[in-house]
Amino acid sequence: ANGEKSPNDAMIRQIDQKILNYEKKQEKYLSKLESAKAELEKFKETKQRYLAGDSLGSDTASFSETTARSLVKSMMWRVIAGSVTFFTSLRFSGNISTALSIVGSDFFSKAATMFIGERLMNKSQAGRKSGADDVGRSLAKALLWRLFAIANTLTMSLLIAKDLSIASKIAGSDAVFKTGLMFVYERVWAKVEWGKEYMIEFSI
Repeated sequence: ANGEKSPNDAMIRQIDQKILNYEKKQEKYLSKLESAKAELEKFKETKQRYLAGDSLGSDTASFSETTARSLVKSMMWRVIAGSVTFFTSLRFSGNISTALSIVGSDFFSKAATMFIGERLMNKSQAGRKSGADDVGRSLAKALLWRLFAIANTLTMSLLIAKDLSIASKIAGSDAVFKTGLMFVYERVWAKVEWGKEYMIEFSI
């Protein structure tokens, strides 16, 4: 009466809006469901072809590494490399405090830098075949990382030990031993399947 809208009218409009919103959500999720069903069928068909003797893709077996794999690799290497640097620093400086300072000064910065390096290298498929990094890729990664790490270790050793001779010996020993050690480390990780996501090719 008198052109006034009752509370019931407002409630009906609110309900209509809710219905409209949920209808839109329903359309969205139905579209996603159809897309998921199509992907599921592709994987099932690919699996069946593989079981029947077909190849899943090219011989290179391209893959990418997950963020978790890169993080674990970086942190594990820092523990190993940090231990080596500690004993090297202790040997040439003769001081436990100096050795701990050198290792602690760049532990997290080097771990972060290596993690970033791993993520950048992961964007390239060069040197990856048969589902693993080849020897050349492992060697290139070890050399590239060690060039940066040697400069970093030399700088931090010089700042803390305040002796160029000691700093050079620490960095030099690290350069020889840890370059070889990192190459071995990379070869071990090349055989680890955890954290690899293979790029499956679909043939239609």
